[in-house]
Amino acid sequence: MIHTPHPTRRFLLLAAGSLAALTTLAACDKVLPASFNGVDITGARYAQDFRLTDADGHERTLADYKGKAVMMFFGFTQCPDVCPTALVRAAAIKRLLGADGERLQVIFVTVDPERDLPVVLKAYTQAFDPSFIGLYGDMQRTSETAKDFKVFYKKVPTGSSYTMDHSAFSYVFDPKGKIRLVLRHEQSAEECAQDLRQILQTASA
Repeated sequence: MIHTPHPTRRFLLLAAGSLAALTTLAACDKVLPASFNGVDITGARYAQDFRLTDADGHERTLADYKGKAVMMFFGFTQCPDVCPTALVRAAAIKRLLGADGERLQVIFVTVDPERDLPVVLKAYTQAFDPSFIGLYGDMQRTSETAKDFKVFYKKVPTGSSYTMDHSAFSYVFDPKGKIRLVLRHEQSAEECAQDLRQILQTASA
């Protein structure tokens, strides 16, 4: 799914195309039978890692969150609808997991580092949950990371300013740091929590 401020036929076609592409990639890469509400991309050869900076200036990679499931979303703080909806859902997922919610790390990666300064990013993510982390890179690192995750984003002029079109999927890593799932934007918090619970239970087995 691609975010755009006003849904149009172009939006719907792009969204369908993005999901079809991810589903095709999952079918090629998947090594275990699907048992999730989301798109199972276990064994995928993309979305392997990242090297970005948190709001306190520390460089972060996936290894920093080993032992936790990681749910990762790409967006921007001035997003009018999709990003806040995704983060509200993420907070609900954490609550639905109960005690296992402490084993979930939600990461928000900005695709608008020009405006999403560290102080802005930190205030934005923590408004949804104090444990949520915002990460950023310079323009080149942002582009490279998005490419590694097959994430689409594009600056769209709006008068004297601009907005961002971007993919609206969430990526899930298991506690061993392996990519497992793509969660669709339209999935409910309950469906997502079911998927996360399976991943956490498998890791504990």
